[in-house]
Amino acid sequence: MPGEGTRRDPQAAPGQVPRWILGLGPLILIAALVGLFALLNAPGLSGVSDSVPPDQSVSVERVRLDEDAIMVTVRNVGVDPIRIAQVSVSDFYAPFTQTSDEIAPMQSDTITIAYPWVTGDPYEIVLITSLGGTVSTEIEAASLSPERGSSFFGLMVILGVYVGVIPIGLGMLWLPFVRRANRRWVRFLLAFTVGLLIYLTFDATLEGFTLVAETAAFGGSLVVILGAIVAFVILEGVEGWVRRRQRGPTANGNEPNRLAPQSLSMLIATGIGLHNLGEGLAIGSAYAVGSIALGAFLVVGFAIHNTTEGLAIVTPLATQRPRIPFLATLGAIAGAPAILGALIGATVYQPAIAAFLLGIGAGAVAQVAIKILPLLRDDSGRALTPATASGVVLGIAFMFATGLLVLS
Repeated sequence: MPGEGTRRDPQAAPGQVPRWILGLGPLILIAALVGLFALLNAPGLSGVSDSVPPDQSVSVERVRLDEDAIMVTVRNVGVDPIRIAQVSVSDFYAPFTQTSDEIAPMQSDTITIAYPWVTGDPYEIVLITSLGGTVSTEIEAASLSPERGSSFFGLMVILGVYVGVIPIGLGMLWLPFVRRANRRWVRFLLAFTVGLLIYLTFDATLEGFTLVAETAAFGGSLVVILGAIVAFVILEGVEGWVRRRQRGPTANGNEPNRLAPQSLSMLIATGIGLHNLGEGLAIGSAYAVGSIALGAFLVVGFAIHNTTEGLAIVTPLATQRPRIPFLATLGAIAGAPAILGALIGATVYQPAIAAFLLGIGAGAVAQVAIKILPLLRDDSGRALTPATASGVVLGIAFMFATGLLVLS
């Protein structure tokens, strides 16, 4: 057929350079250039760093207290190997052991300090490197870290249910009220949901930044931003897939279909679930290091804080009659990640990973908030009316007020 010749693979054309060589050629040239620079002892690649002092950057990731011992997990976030030469606990030099004599770049190490600590007392721990560099961390009130057994992990599951599943389920009981509300009230409730999601977006982002504020490991604060971008892009792709599966034209026949109410509720539940994953991390890590009082306070605060999230999930269903299994699925998607977060926080907690997951939660709820905005429009096409603007502000204010119950 005419025009088929223009679509032929260039590799098949005689006398032409294969396409894979065209793609690989620039990479080969870059590698050759770097090799030439290294061979010629070029500035920036070798020789220059000989007179530069080694990078002695260490970050503390976890502190656990055992009987007559303090275990500190640190990570070398610099580019040079590091040796820990001395350890000071509240100005007292204590004997210690470590899993490796030298900590390679990006490697973690656990330092076990033999010290007869006293329950409830505060301590300052200072690690001194072989070159005189120091890194310090504080224990506000010493307490024995719990043993990680089946009962402990069972507790983490129960806490995740109490923090995530139950409060969201209670919040979803507002569905009968939402279904009886008129259109103006529904727009107000949707605006309230937007305010709630805006708060969650900034809350998760700032929490992630705080976790990696004192370390540049794995990119530092960049992991929060990357997590948010990843979640936003993935949810956009999922939404586009859902839209293509929906049938029927929109009201004006030109714009792409809006998400069905069930799909929007599912999207909200997914975004909130990813955010609750971060909340579970905070609770699990608090209990893992023995901060039982802090962990209990977090549980109570998050339980009250999360009840409104159930309202956000069911608000798009104001004109629907959803079945109980569908509502149960929404509640599980939104609340169950708190269980997973608590288990992760209690076992393999690492600040950069936690910050990345918090970034994912922030990006997810931000994407959902953007998708709800068009639903706020009244008959004149205005999204921000006095009623909806008040709803957004009240949503932010309510989440801020209940957020004061959560210590972070």
